[in-house]
Amino acid sequence: MNNQFELPGSYKKWTWGLIVAGVLALLYGFIMLHPFSAPAHGHGGEHSGSTRFWAVLLQNSVYWLLVVNASMFFICVTTMAMGGWQVALRRVPEAISSVVPVLGIITFIVLMAIIWGGRTDIYHWLDKEAVANDKILNGKSGFLNPTFYTIWSAIAIVLWWLLGRKMRSLSLESDKNGPMDYETGKKWIYKNTVWASLYTVFFGLTVASTIPWLWVMSIDAHWYSTMFSWYTFASTFVSGMALVALFIIYLKNQNQLEYVTEEHLHDVGKFMFAFSVFWTYLWFSQYMLIWYSNQPEETKYFVERIGTAERSGPYKGIFFFNLIVNFLCPLLILMKRNAKRNWTLITFMAILIIFGHWIDMYQMVMPGTLGAHAEMMPFEFGIGALFIGVIMWGVGQYLTRHSLLARNHPFLKESMIHHT
Repeated sequence: MNNQFELPGSYKKWTWGLIVAGVLALLYGFIMLHPFSAPAHGHGGEHSGSTRFWAVLLQNSVYWLLVVNASMFFICVTTMAMGGWQVALRRVPEAISSVVPVLGIITFIVLMAIIWGGRTDIYHWLDKEAVANDKILNGKSGFLNPTFYTIWSAIAIVLWWLLGRKMRSLSLESDKNGPMDYETGKKWIYKNTVWASLYTVFFGLTVASTIPWLWVMSIDAHWYSTMFSWYTFASTFVSGMALVALFIIYLKNQNQLEYVTEEHLHDVGKFMFAFSVFWTYLWFSQYMLIWYSNQPEETKYFVERIGTAERSGPYKGIFFFNLIVNFLCPLLILMKRNAKRNWTLITFMAILIIFGHWIDMYQMVMPGTLGAHAEMMPFEFGIGALFIGVIMWGVGQYLTRHSLLARNHPFLKESMIHHT
C-alpha cells in the first residue's frame, strides 16, 4: 500500500508563491493603509484605509478558520453516524483540520487587535459613550463587551484545537497499534464516538450559534437574525467540503489514496450539492422573512447592501452574484449523478464554491465597516492568497508526516468496497 506521500516541487512552489504574495499584500497594507491610525469617523471617513486593513483581515481570518474547522466537524458527525465510507479518505480532512491551531492563533491576534485597539469603526459597540446613549446597544452590553468577547473567543479556538487534536491522535493510534480484534475495535470505536460527540456539541455551541454572532453579526450591532449562525455554518461547511474535494482530487492525480474511488468522490459531491441547497434555503428564508415583515431595524441590513426601489445599493451586484455562484451553479451542475463523478467538474465547482462563499463573507463584513467605499482592491485578494498558502503549507506538512490511509481502522474494509 502506497501510503507515504512526498510533496512535489510544484506544490511547494505554489505554497510559497501564495505566501510571499500574501506577505507583500500585508506589507502594502502596513505601509499604505496606516492600520494603527485612529478609527474612521463614519463609513469611508478620514482613516478609512485603516478600517479596510482590519476589515479585510477579519473577513479572511474568520472565513478560512471556519472553513478548515469544518473538516473536523465532518469527521466527527460521520464518526457518530458509524459511517465507514469516509475512512479511505479520512486523512484528508484530518490534514485540513490540523491547520486550525495556526489559523486560530492568527485569527485571535486579529480579533484582539481590533477589540483592545478600540476599533470602533469595526465594532461600534466598543464605543462606551455610544453604548451608554443607545438603548439597543446597552441591552446587548452583557454579551457585546471586550471581556466576554475575548474569553469566549479564546475558549472556542482552544477547544476546537484540543478536541480536534484528540480526534486526530485517536486516528493515528490505528496505525501504531496494529490490527484490532472485535472487542478492541469496538472499544476504540466507542472512544472515538465519545470524543466526536464532545466536539460536535461544542461546535454547535460555537460555530452554529455564538461565534458568528460575536465575530461577524456584531459588526451590525443594531441588527440581528436568528438564522445568521446557521447561515454562516452552511456557508463555511460547504466550502470546507469543497476544500476536501480539491485535496482528494490532487492526491489522486499524484497516484495516492489508492482506495478512494469515484464512489467516494460522488459522496463528497453530494455534500457540496446538499449544503449549497441548504445555504440557499437559509439565504432565502432570512431575506424573505425580513422583507415580508418590513421592520426598519431588520431591513436596514439589506438596504445597506442592495438599496431600495429608489436607490440601488453598492453591494447589490455582489449580493445577487452570491446566489448565482453559490446556488444556481451547484444546483444546475451538481444535480446529475455523472457530474459528481467527474473530477474536472468537481474541481471547477469546488473552486467556485470556495470563492463564492469568500465573496459572501466579504459582503457580510464590508457594508458595516466601510459602507459604500468598499470597492475591491488587489489587497483583498493578496490577503486571501496568504491564508490559502498557509493552509496548503499546513496540510502538506500533515500529509507527509503520516500515512495517507487509516490503517487497521475497523471500518476500512467497508470503505474499500464502498458503492453508492
